[in-house]
Amino acid sequence: MSRTPIRDRSNRTVGYIETMSDGRQKALSANNRTLGYFDPRRNETTDASNRTLAEGNILAGLIHNER
Repeated sequence: MSRTPIRDRSNRTVGYIETMSDGRQKALSANNRTLGYFDPRRNETTDASNRTLAEGNILAGLIHNER
């Protein structure tokens, strides 16, 4: 599992995107709260409750909207 920090314009970490072993990605807030998931097989982003939010990967947007 790899973790990539997402930073704001001031270079502060506002969240993370983790790539899981099955290829899915998970968006986490700076406090490690799960915000959503991206499944590349379905090309779909879901929220933490698995409700579909968008086609494509919008995880970075979920992190920036959390602030």
